Amino acid sequence: MKITIHDQSVWLNYHHLYYFMMVATEGSIAKAAEKLSMGQPALSIQLKQFEESIGVKLFERSHKKMGLTENGKVALDYAREIFKQGTEMIETLHDRPTTKRIHLQLGTLDTTPKHLTLQLAEQIVKSMNCTLTLLEGRQEELIQELIQHRIDLVVTNQLPLGTAGQMYTKKIARLPLVVLGSKKLLPLRKDFPQSLNQQPYISPTLDNKIRHDIDHFFKLAGIEPDRMAETQDVMVQKLMAIAGMGFIVVPEFAAKEYIKRKELHIIGELSNVYEELYLVTASRKIENPAAIELMKHFKIEL
Repeated sequence: MKITIHDQSVWLNYHHLYYFMMVATEGSIAKAAEKLSMGQPALSIQLKQFEESIGVKLFERSHKKMGLTENGKVALDYAREIFKQGTEMIETLHDRPTTKRIHLQLGTLDTTPKHLTLQLAEQIVKSMNCTLTLLEGRQEELIQELIQHRIDLVVTNQLPLGTAGQMYTKKIARLPLVVLGSKKLLPLRKDFPQSLNQQPYISPTLDNKIRHDIDHFFKLAGIEPDRMAETQDVMVQKLMAIAGMGFIVVPEFAAKEYIKRKELHIIGELSNVYEELYLVTASRKIENPAAIELMKHFKIEL
């Protein structure tokens, strides 16, 4: 295919484009060559010819690793869309039904309550008519995946730093934090929150933003709870609290089923302490329509 740019001809070879997509997806020429059932030297030559023909460097090469340049990342997005459209064209021509659902890749913090993740997934699939891939990880990992365009959206409780112009954010929830405990801790409702002083406490780990907000509240109130354990997993926190090991501080929304079954009881609410949740997406040339729609309209229904 011949394309004219600034009075210069650029030839786009779709075989080369496909080889590029395979190498970019597999992460190395060796793995791509194995998938394509061709020799590594031949594939390497084809890749070099492709870069020369379009006049753009697509890979950063170091030792045996091949990382995409910024232009390479953009080219990969286009390549995937081109071959996706080609597949749909052939299916349509042969009267085969093809899905028109948009695919959305959503990353959530591994500290995000599973109940919240479930509601989020249900609302996305129902309202957006799309298929969904859910990924979990730490803030830094997910943001990096977002920047690399391997994830469309991230749900986080803290805004990413130093990403001006790269990221767009939308607040989707502001969740009040409550103190929960087993039935034996109900007497702590009296003189709350001072009643929490020296009481057994199961806290989030230091890498959770909420941990710092809770610690700050306790410090201002002159409260020193007896920290018995700390855990990253909110589900583990709830199970430990149900077992009577101590009180926990989580959004009421994240434990409403346990409260309804009276396995956990609300001791009190921390005044002016909230967990705020955000949707974050990265700036990119090819936008995911589902991600755009969610950034415009989505909010968690408490």
